[in-house]
Amino acid sequence: MSLALRDFNRFNDIVIQCHDNPDADALASGYALKWYFTRQGKKARFIYGGRAPVSKSNLVLMKDNLNIEAEYTTRLDKPELLITVDCQYGESNVTRFEADTIAVIDHHQVSGPLPSLSEVRSNYGSCATVMYELLLQEGIDINEDTDLATALYYGLMTDTGGFAEVSHPSDKDLRDIAKPRHTDIILFKNSNISREELVIAGDALKHAHYNESKSYALVEAKPCDPNILGIISDMLLEVDSVNCCLVYSLLDFGIKISVRSCIKEVKASELAAYITQGFGGGGGHLVKAGGLLKKDLLIQGGIVYESDEIRRFLDDRMCSYFDNTQIIYAGEHMEDISKLKHYTKHEVTVGYVIGQELAPVGTEIMIRTLEGDVDVTIDDNLVIIIGVDGEIYPTGRDKFNAGYRLSDDEYVYPSDYSPKVTNIQTGERISLLPFADTCVATGGAGIYARELDHRVKIFTMWDPDKYYLGTEGDYLAVRADDPSDIYVIARDIFLKTYSED
Repeated sequence: MSLALRDFNRFNDIVIQCHDNPDADALASGYALKWYFTRQGKKARFIYGGRAPVSKSNLVLMKDNLNIEAEYTTRLDKPELLITVDCQYGESNVTRFEADTIAVIDHHQVSGPLPSLSEVRSNYGSCATVMYELLLQEGIDINEDTDLATALYYGLMTDTGGFAEVSHPSDKDLRDIAKPRHTDIILFKNSNISREELVIAGDALKHAHYNESKSYALVEAKPCDPNILGIISDMLLEVDSVNCCLVYSLLDFGIKISVRSCIKEVKASELAAYITQGFGGGGGHLVKAGGLLKKDLLIQGGIVYESDEIRRFLDDRMCSYFDNTQIIYAGEHMEDISKLKHYTKHEVTVGYVIGQELAPVGTEIMIRTLEGDVDVTIDDNLVIIIGVDGEIYPTGRDKFNAGYRLSDDEYVYPSDYSPKVTNIQTGERISLLPFADTCVATGGAGIYARELDHRVKIFTMWDPDKYYLGTEGDYLAVRADDPSDIYVIARDIFLKTYSED
């Protein structure tokens, strides 16, 4: 891991903050971090903001039984250090408090620039797992304290559908190693939904709207705890004709949404961001996400804030998402290059890393690019390019040799955030910079490209299971020497690095 808990030991005035309307994973993660600071002889506050204190039965029991001192507050004197857990500073579901230094510990998809003190493991099933590994790195056995082990175990359990979605080895380790107090786990598990919430869920499902042609469901639920929206979403996704769903609730301050997807053509996090764009914010995982559309922004946008109008608005938004997005599968799609312009890459200095220097051949890694995450297997052909803005992307050795020449100059990284790849099996994050050397783009055979006037999802030859997203103004590119190699280049990167012939 790039961050260690000991990195925080130089601070004294410490506040831990989880997202508004915290769930079990948020409470467990914040509790574990406060537990660590107490062990170090430091006093730290654990807080959350939002509209109201925690009232959900299982969470109240969790707080009481495990002695979790999570304070609800709407104001905070500026601390020396503010650490957000199970969320990222600046997100729409995180009350903004000022601090001298900001840090982030999370497991969701990265939603924006991260502070230097950050540990985000987007391939983990829970933030509790991130905390488990951070504690383990400090030589701490979580089973030293049964309350701690119970909290982390329950946080992982609730964020992975009762362990049904556990796939990462680190999540499996926490599940198998933790020794929780099972009487508490059974109590929490059987207090997850009240009778009133059961009625809300049943009534919402009874009035679900199904779009048969696009295989999605749209459901309004009465005002309730946001976790209930997730329960309804999970149930909807089990319907055989539903590939995606949007469950929402009209509240006094805005619309809370829960999004689910079970197909690779739709990332739940990206769909949530699309639905909320211009009116709030959203994000999450590949299959589960959520967000908020703010009431004042909807009204400013001319949307009447009442049930029927909101349903039409959200249904139109969902239809637009599917109707205005082109899906391209590299290797199956042949772009008509006669209609494209030819571009040559400038002679720009960039960095490169030989894949097999990072890990043994056969190791599966995840490369986080600007356009999306790419899973590749290291072989003797893999080269990772570090571009002009610090963006990274994979290529083959033959294409690298054809389009770049090596340089003896020392490599100077152009950005603040050190690029990393993730070992999918171990979860280890590997910094690229210690392995980076300098090369110069020579243009090679160039590319054919066109500016996009609509959204495009491209499943590349490198990773046929995850798409790159291009939006209006970005560029679709086809390698001149390999028409099957189709990808997206962000507009600002394209304009910096390519010239039309």
